[in-house]
Amino acid sequence: MTTRFGPRFMLGMLAAVVAAIGVFVLSGDVASALVTLVGAIIAGLVTLGVDPTPAAPAEPDIGTGPAPARLGSVLEAIVEPVLVIANGRVEEANGAARDVLGNHITGQDVRLAIRHPAAAERLTAPIGEGSSEAINLVGLGTLDQRWELRVTDLPDGRRVAHLIDQTRSYAAERMRVDFVANASHELRTPLASILGFAETLADGAGEDPAMRDRFLKVMADEARRMQRLVEDLISLSRIEAEKYRLPDASVDLADLVSEVHSEMMDSADGRAAEIVTDIAANVPPVGGDRVQLSQALHNLIGNAMKYGRAGTPVTVKLSRDASNMVRLSVGDEGDGIPPEHIPRLTERFYRVDSGRSRALGGTGLGLAIVKHIVERHRGRLDIASQVGRGTVVTILLPAALSSKGNATVTEGPKPA
Repeated sequence: MTTRFGPRFMLGMLAAVVAAIGVFVLSGDVASALVTLVGAIIAGLVTLGVDPTPAAPAEPDIGTGPAPARLGSVLEAIVEPVLVIANGRVEEANGAARDVLGNHITGQDVRLAIRHPAAAERLTAPIGEGSSEAINLVGLGTLDQRWELRVTDLPDGRRVAHLIDQTRSYAAERMRVDFVANASHELRTPLASILGFAETLADGAGEDPAMRDRFLKVMADEARRMQRLVEDLISLSRIEAEKYRLPDASVDLADLVSEVHSEMMDSADGRAAEIVTDIAANVPPVGGDRVQLSQALHNLIGNAMKYGRAGTPVTVKLSRDASNMVRLSVGDEGDGIPPEHIPRLTERFYRVDSGRSRALGGTGLGLAIVKHIVERHRGRLDIASQVGRGTVVTILLPAALSSKGNATVTEGPKPA
């Protein structure tokens, strides 16, 4: 201690002790003597430049490098495009931003990095000025991508630009709008025919028996068409509502195929006699909803009968593949479908030939319903077609593993 503080400090401390004893002798007050002693010690420490308060524990060093390097690491951890802008130029850009805007944007004028009038105005406005609302951008990355740009000003004069990909949200909204428009059109068309023929009959055309019968037949056909459309819309809505509830009943598809075949044979459709079934032995049951699987099978066979050439077979095959999946396929020998149409066949109201589809009584929802049924059953839907040779639609469903009579659903591949 003598080495650290020196003899002068020690003499000062001795004087402080003597002073404290003197105060006690004169006043008899212990507290006053202690205050005198402590005050003298603190004065001596301050004089020597020593802080008498306990030293706070050192803060751990959070970073392991210079601030820009740490900022870059944080930005790279963000999956969406983010840019840091200083003085109108891109100071930092994470990998996602470089993928969208290009690797050259770091150090570039932000107006060249994001070429959009509203974005340029907001990004170059003085700090604290400009609208805080999001800006919608189109054409960054690919032509069909849509982005939402949000800009935040920082206290140090920089600003952060955050790009949020809204492509899927926009596509979902567009599908909703298209669905409402298509459904309205599909319902309006038969309704207009019914009203038109009814007015014609009311104006006196009903006096001619032949004309009256023809008009009434058209009205009945249009009413049935509208009924089928309403039923398909209700069915599609119900299937979508149950999408995330995995069916747990055991369904014997071999028995179901035979049942649907018999129902088709009992119908008035003359092409039902051309249905050929090929059912392999020992096909295991699947975990599923029997009503929905029956509906999917009716839709697929019905399409094959409509679009296959008259006099050619409609082939229904059922088998089990090596990956424990049950394979159900329905094929026709029709005109086939051009390759560019195949990815869109499961969209609601999408038709390759609208006129032919309506003439054959199609609602444009059959394959969309099949797709949603297959998705609910955790299966896969494949469509293969050759122009001039025909189309084969295949459903792959996970087999149910039976254990003492109880069916347990096994996970299959996700829908394509």
